[in-house]
Amino acid sequence: MNYIHKIKLYFFLLLGFQLSAKDYIATEFGVKNDGITLNTCSIQKAIDFIHENGGGRLVFESGNFVTGSIYLKSNVTLQLNYGATILGSTNPFDYVKDKKIGWMSMIFAVNQENIGITGKGTINGRGFTTANNMVNYIHRGVYTDPLKYDRPNETNRPQNIYFRECANIVITDITLRDPASWNQTYDQCKNLYVDHITVDSKSYWNNDGIDVVDCDGVVIKNSYFDAADDVLCFKSHSAQHMCQNVVVDNCVGRSSANGLKFGTVSRGGFKNFKVTNLTIFDTFRSAITFAAVDGGEIENIVIDGVRSINTGNVIYLRIGDRWSSGKKPYMKNITISNVYAEVPLGKPDVGYNFEGPIEDLPRNVSPASIVGLVENKIQNVTLKNIQIVYPGSGNPLYAKRGLTPAELDGIPEMREAYPEFSQFKELPAWGFYVRHAEGINFENVTFTALKKDYRPSVVLDDVKNATFSGLVVNEPESVGKQQVFPYKSSNLIIK
Repeated sequence: MNYIHKIKLYFFLLLGFQLSAKDYIATEFGVKNDGITLNTCSIQKAIDFIHENGGGRLVFESGNFVTGSIYLKSNVTLQLNYGATILGSTNPFDYVKDKKIGWMSMIFAVNQENIGITGKGTINGRGFTTANNMVNYIHRGVYTDPLKYDRPNETNRPQNIYFRECANIVITDITLRDPASWNQTYDQCKNLYVDHITVDSKSYWNNDGIDVVDCDGVVIKNSYFDAADDVLCFKSHSAQHMCQNVVVDNCVGRSSANGLKFGTVSRGGFKNFKVTNLTIFDTFRSAITFAAVDGGEIENIVIDGVRSINTGNVIYLRIGDRWSSGKKPYMKNITISNVYAEVPLGKPDVGYNFEGPIEDLPRNVSPASIVGLVENKIQNVTLKNIQIVYPGSGNPLYAKRGLTPAELDGIPEMREAYPEFSQFKELPAWGFYVRHAEGINFENVTFTALKKDYRPSVVLDDVKNATFSGLVVNEPESVGKQQVFPYKSSNLIIK
């Protein structure tokens, strides 16, 4: 039995266990649903009581329940019925900055098991107000924070959920809204199941959709994310841990950053992922981006079925050397298939509350890219049944990167830079740029430019063993143009 079937079987059994749990009504513990009373102590006492008496569900019926930081404990599930909203306090001092985790959150769990948050209700962090109240305290000298970029540090603003080193977690059906920082983080956890959740996480800076850090055994499916920052964000904070054995299916996301992202922190790595039926729209950066810039290892990744509409970039795979501390990163054995994507000429997230930054220009529209390092090449990547529609219209009088050896060698390595698809500014291809890689296979890939572009569709730089089978390039006024340009590359096969 492979890891995907094992994960699904386990969670089927866990969900059955939760459905049979005993129910306790929150208001019977003195918890008020008036939207005014601060219920932190009452909710915590209810959780403690259920935990100490064999476990069960703490049920929130309709109403608005205000709270600061609470800690979920083993064998306890928060059940939010339709019409129930847990409201985060807007006073930053009602939140704990957990000493082990080093972050603030509304709902914590640390070293617990068999826990969950379920039901048709809502968790609303009211983060815009809370974060700005924190800014006010900082300006008055009540709280110490550097206010970098005119915002409090992420750790000094509460998330909605932060679970650390927990096992057997179920998050289903709920709506998560408006955190003050990241939204929901699952850190070094085992057996995480997320299904049919709705995320509206764009009230303040750094509002991600979901962050999964060094977890083993994860299912995320049938969920919708609207985020100011990355949507499905997998991280590896520890060189001794790994984010692995992950299934993502039938999810939709919008972001003023990236859609599906590995990193940016990538110390351990990411292994054994299967992502299917993913839709990304109105997204500022990449629909898919994998970053191994901190010594991380990325391998055995399957992406099958992606629709990317009005997204600034489609695919960005990057090896760098930012915080590697001598550890050798690698990225290999990746398959991305059945993708349809449209890249706009303009900024795709215009009008959202917290847009991506206005980038330094000039720069023509960037291609999808696979970029390793000279000594750490990206290996064995298959791109199959891919269609990407670009605006074309790249103009050498606006920004130019030509195909001479001097121009191609002049593209900086940027090995220590933060990895983003636009980091190199102008690139010499309009469809796909590959550098420092080997074993790259394009099967039934179509690139379409709506207007003529001065650049070729594909540029290969220091690439070994690249195969193009069924490549189609549609570009107006380009009959006879060389669309695949190799440089310092070998064993190139075009069928």
